[in-house]
Amino acid sequence: MTSPLLPTYARIDLAFERGEGAWLEASGGQRFLDFGGGIAVASLGYAHPHLLQALVEQGQKIWHTSNLFRIPEGERLAQRLVDASFADVVFFTNSGAEALECAIKMARKYQAANGHPDRFRMITFEGAFHGRTLATIAAGGNKKYLDGFGPPVDGFDQVPLNDLEAVKAALRPETGAILIEPIQGEGGIKVCEPSFLRALRELCDERGMLLVFDEVQSGVGRTGKLFAYELYGVKPDIMSIAKGIGGGFPLGACLATTEAAKGMTLGTHGTTFGGNPLAMAIGNAVLDVVLAPGFIDNVGRIGLLLKQKLAALQDQHPGVVAEVRGEGLMLGVRLNEKVANSDFAARAREAGLLVIPALDNVVRLLPPLVIGEPEATEAVARLDKACVASEAALAAQKKVEA
Repeated sequence: MTSPLLPTYARIDLAFERGEGAWLEASGGQRFLDFGGGIAVASLGYAHPHLLQALVEQGQKIWHTSNLFRIPEGERLAQRLVDASFADVVFFTNSGAEALECAIKMARKYQAANGHPDRFRMITFEGAFHGRTLATIAAGGNKKYLDGFGPPVDGFDQVPLNDLEAVKAALRPETGAILIEPIQGEGGIKVCEPSFLRALRELCDERGMLLVFDEVQSGVGRTGKLFAYELYGVKPDIMSIAKGIGGGFPLGACLATTEAAKGMTLGTHGTTFGGNPLAMAIGNAVLDVVLAPGFIDNVGRIGLLLKQKLAALQDQHPGVVAEVRGEGLMLGVRLNEKVANSDFAARAREAGLLVIPALDNVVRLLPPLVIGEPEATEAVARLDKACVASEAALAAQKKVEA
């Protein structure tokens, strides 16, 4: 049967009817342990009672009002994010791409407000993913996403990750900001070197540039810190978040210092749905859980345990697992070049585990932050089955080639 959906996704023939915790049940009754989390979205898993309560209570009051009026739930969520971060102000969006659009506009407007409208260019990094809008695909620079959409939006200069000399060489008089993911998600869970991020901060301070972090995937407790920048002791001027802050509800935000946001005055930006009461109720409910004493510490503990178990898996299957990367519950398994990550993900599904492929032949493990030791242990046991199946496939291929 031909689907009425636009064919922009190669969808796997699985449909899920319900979920609980880190488990999903398909329409045929098969249960899967979800270590993809809707690509780092299901921060509190499925059917979390506190999220359900917030959804029902707010849904019985009011879903949406225009940003022409005050939205107290949004003011509260913004204040909580400010109190827990470097930021002074927050703009709410519906998605990560919109949060990045706001960040890009804000960085350009800052320079214009300082009398330098020509300083609109941003340095970005190879392997980055910042969204699917025209500006964010230009920032990401992936040719596959740019092809066929006309001339890329001007203003982005890409350099290799963790290469400070390349950054310095790319600087122009028009450069006004640097945009970076502290940990690249779609790029294959590539972690920035702490010294590199510190050097970028110093470079921005020296040259009057803004440092912009994309924490859409790494934020809201994912790395064992509320935000990944805390791992490095490097504060950005602007930061975009999404995914985990809504726990599955469409929600994003752009956070900034007062100075960085100085150009975003009345009428310079807007949104119809962003920050509406229903989204704000869910965002506050997510923070209720994530900011509770011990929650983020537990994410770090379980993440370390999982990483150790994955290292043991690598020792057991060196022909399949080449490297383990990441922080907290944002982990990546880079596979041997003879094992395609898409094939490995399919074998993991056969074992009842969901993982997410990424660039650099990596599969990502982005489970709900509520998992414990039993789920971590079970996930590695199922990954072991995928490794065994991969080894069998490699042996069969070698036999055919012989």
